[in-house]
Amino acid sequence: MATVTIVGAGNMARGIATRLLAGGADVQVLAPTAQHAVDLADQLRATGGSVTGSGIHEPVRGEVVVLATPYEAALEVADSRGDELTGKVVVDITNPVDWATFDGLVTPADSSAAEEIARRLPAGAPVVKAFNTTFASTLASGEVSGQDLDVLLAGDDETAKATVTELVQAGGLRVIDAGPLRRARQLEQLGFLHMALQDKLGSGFGSAVKIVTG
Repeated sequence: MATVTIVGAGNMARGIATRLLAGGADVQVLAPTAQHAVDLADQLRATGGSVTGSGIHEPVRGEVVVLATPYEAALEVADSRGDELTGKVVVDITNPVDWATFDGLVTPADSSAAEEIARRLPAGAPVVKAFNTTFASTLASGEVSGQDLDVLLAGDDETAKATVTELVQAGGLRVIDAGPLRRARQLEQLGFLHMALQDKLGSGFGSAVKIVTG
């Protein structure tokens, strides 16, 4: 199983790492405050699995790199570490919400966070959109109301998508391929809608987007 580097040590990093470890992956957590990464790694290691934590400037060990940061921070990683990410699969989980107004997304209408990140990376660092329609607490458990989570993917590189699919499925989740990377535009709108519905649902960010077929 692959080694996965997660950039970020927040709730989404914790949830995604939990599923990766459950699937047998090795995990490296990097964070701007090294102690946050170390603390998260210690907590995750107590539940089983191979995981390390260190500062953001440590070398990236993973073949897959998950940007579990706010959108603007993900852009900074792409700008500052693009050369190091060449040959790796980059997973963008961000929802580029306008937090000042919570009235939409900050990306252009004809683009997405995933596409903007991809534009800043070298051609040899394919981007896969994933996990942006799932919430951290549901990832930690892997299910909602007894149903496995759906993880919607988008990307232009089929090999990269296959790599992410294997990791997600190994963690006990169901993958739905939404198509090329431009479909990240719709996935990010869906992610924003899911967040915006939380007050009405009263679910405390414990709900899930589920595709059901007959």
